[in-house]
Amino acid sequence: MAADIDIHELIARLNANERLRQSSHFSKSVYKDEPIVRTGRQMASYLPDRYRQMRGISRWQERSPESRGRWLSEAELFYRQARFMEDFEDDCPYHGSFASYYPTYNDMSDRQLRGYFTWRAAVRRGEVAEAPKSFAYVYLYELINGIGAKNPLDGYHKIRSFWESFRTFAPDIDRNVRAWLHDYVIYHALDPELLADDPVRKLDLELIAIARAFTPFDPALVDWLDEDAPLADAASPQETAPNTITGGGKSARRAQAPALPLPPDEAAEQRLFEAIDLHSSYRLSASSLFHEHPDDLRHVASAVFVRMLAYYRKNRTHGLVESSFGEEAEMGYTMFGSAVFFEEHPHSDAEYELDPIHRYRCRRGLWTCRRIYGGQGRSRAWGEIARACDFRLREALSFEPQLKEAKCPKYLAKIIDREIEAWLAWKETSAPRVIDIDLSKLLGIRSAAAETREALLIDEEREEEESNLTESAPSAPWGEADSPSASSSPALQEASLAPPVRAELAEGESASPHGQLAQTTAAQASSDGLLTSEESAYVAALLDGGAATMPAGMSEDLLVDTINEKLFDLLGDTAIEFGPTGPCIIDDYRDDIRELIAS
Repeated sequence: MAADIDIHELIARLNANERLRQSSHFSKSVYKDEPIVRTGRQMASYLPDRYRQMRGISRWQERSPESRGRWLSEAELFYRQARFMEDFEDDCPYHGSFASYYPTYNDMSDRQLRGYFTWRAAVRRGEVAEAPKSFAYVYLYELINGIGAKNPLDGYHKIRSFWESFRTFAPDIDRNVRAWLHDYVIYHALDPELLADDPVRKLDLELIAIARAFTPFDPALVDWLDEDAPLADAASPQETAPNTITGGGKSARRAQAPALPLPPDEAAEQRLFEAIDLHSSYRLSASSLFHEHPDDLRHVASAVFVRMLAYYRKNRTHGLVESSFGEEAEMGYTMFGSAVFFEEHPHSDAEYELDPIHRYRCRRGLWTCRRIYGGQGRSRAWGEIARACDFRLREALSFEPQLKEAKCPKYLAKIIDREIEAWLAWKETSAPRVIDIDLSKLLGIRSAAAETREALLIDEEREEEESNLTESAPSAPWGEADSPSASSSPALQEASLAPPVRAELAEGESASPHGQLAQTTAAQASSDGLLTSEESAYVAALLDGGAATMPAGMSEDLLVDTINEKLFDLLGDTAIEFGPTGPCIIDDYRDDIRELIAS
């Protein structure tokens, strides 16, 4: 009967008994958050045999009677012990502290050791609780060595999942775990996309973007990408059309090709500008000048950097990009540095390409890494160039506020000033202009033109025009208030005195300018004295094909223009045009004009 009693249930009943809690036998041994009655495994002084067996793994390993043994390294001893304890779980929580450099099982006391395996069992169940940071490192060491992982990919996900949970308690583990995840992917040849958020790979991709943006202007950068040709088609400064830049008083500077094509290739310039802005310590995109004049700053900054690429390649040991971000080199590499890591079997020869500028190689168990070594993040040298562009362009555009002047090498100032001058000169002569026409002002323009015409008339022309207007005035009576006064504008008088347009045609009438309607209007116009006697004589001579007599003091061009203006309202078209042999009347209107001057 006693064998059927659950020992854990019995302990729970005893702990819940209030009388037992108040008993004097237990009054001095009752502690908060700890059970009054414990199992043997929960006793702090109890150490299961599994731990004794683990500690019994000797660091001295005998080989054979004929050969000497050897001492195991700390990493190998940890690996053997971890394999032995891989599936072990305990049930003895530990609430104390534990800190050690490169912590292993050997650094833990029995109480700490039992607490670790209790905590690890909860972690494997998905319950990541706060614990000494050294516990976390031991658990990560196990996963790096393949302890507790079904396969490399499973190990990667477990490392990452634990890191993302435990970093809330210890954010400073980021530095080590990021590096270990990076090495884990390389060592086990996993998909590079698993490192999409890895800072090292992100920097690589940024450097690749720089190289691809600038390679068309600095072909030597192809070596970075290990590619055969530039990735974008763009003309080098020497291949673009010449652009004359003038300045410096009366003397003209030497004609120089622009650094970038004009008119600008906005898409190409935007790629250059984004690469500059992303890696320069001075943010051009945050400048107030960029918000007001984005095209100006984008072109000038991009052109100046293209010039600097050529300048560095010609006058410096290394190019602008290499000088700012480092050169490619191959160096020895230690996998899982700062971790307790042991290889039971040496890694086979392998090559792994993380990206075009970052490769790893393993030969006979030794690793090397070929990548760009040098500065990381934003370049201070690029920031000085970008700020100088902003400063000098503000001065050229008289843009406020001005920046405080900083030290700038003379060669750089000269390059910037030339690009600014070339850009502004092109904008002045070639950039498209926006024309805004205010249609509401057209009436005022017409009135002003009519007044100017009135002022230019001589007395004889004015008297003749007034006589013509009087004779052609309508017979209907005008009220004093409705009649056009002398103070009315000539344009208004002309509009009010224009002959009315018939809305409908009588039966048999033609709508063509030289039809019956035109003949009727021509007869009326002739009776009103549309053409002067001199003009009629000139037109008659053209109709007969003879020599035309010119009025004294008038050119033939002016006389033809005057006649065409008078006949335009009648015909709706030009009557006389200049041909190879001189002025001639258009054939379509000869009959109408002949009838006009004959009436």
